[in-house]
Amino acid sequence: MDDLERELRDLSSWLETPDAPDVTARVRARLTAPRRRRWRAWVAAALVALLVAVLPPGRAALADAVAQLLRFAGVTVVTSSAPVLPTGTPSPLPTQRTAALDEAQRAVRFPIRLPAKLGPPEQVLVADPDDTGACRVATLLYRGGALRVDAFDGRLDVAFHKQSSRPGAEWVHVSGGFAVWVGGPHVLAYVDRSGEVRMETARLAASTLIWQEADVSYRLEGDLTKAEAIEIARSLD
Repeated sequence: MDDLERELRDLSSWLETPDAPDVTARVRARLTAPRRRRWRAWVAAALVALLVAVLPPGRAALADAVAQLLRFAGVTVVTSSAPVLPTGTPSPLPTQRTAALDEAQRAVRFPIRLPAKLGPPEQVLVADPDDTGACRVATLLYRGGALRVDAFDGRLDVAFHKQSSRPGAEWVHVSGGFAVWVGGPHVLAYVDRSGEVRMETARLAASTLIWQEADVSYRLEGDLTKAEAIEIARSLD
């Protein structure tokens, strides 16, 4: 990964971005600034987004190749050439259970924040406990489960895997930080603690916003526009 970081910093010097100078400056600053080890995945994801956004037509093939895999905030987004649909009825996340909000807060090692735009959740779920009983994921459900906010410990690497048959990952901002918007249906599967994709959990997910704050990763999913999703994300209390 050290070699990849070095190559990405070198690439930043030849990026030609006449239409987006502000984004270029910010990403170049991130690439050259000192950072902790956990920034490595972010650096790769940030350059992927920048390459896709600003590469001239002659480099479109490179951009397409890189854009097939985007990893950010505990979520891997993969674009494939053929449609991939889940089969059968998806299973719940590992050891998933319903919990009252205060009980859910005691079950996870991170603060559960509520979106002020949505108010109190209709249902709260926790899932995937470790040997000590601490759960990896907390889920807030709204609108009969059609709208959900998944929060999970961002220090535990990838937790969700999205697969789409068309390009759809777009770089956006939430409260001054980077986020990823997936603006259409896609297959979503869970990634267990060993890094294996659990396809038995796969389901067809709605449009999704992905972001990270203070080592907690979030994914907001539902029948929302990009603007609506960003507004809800910004209202986390």
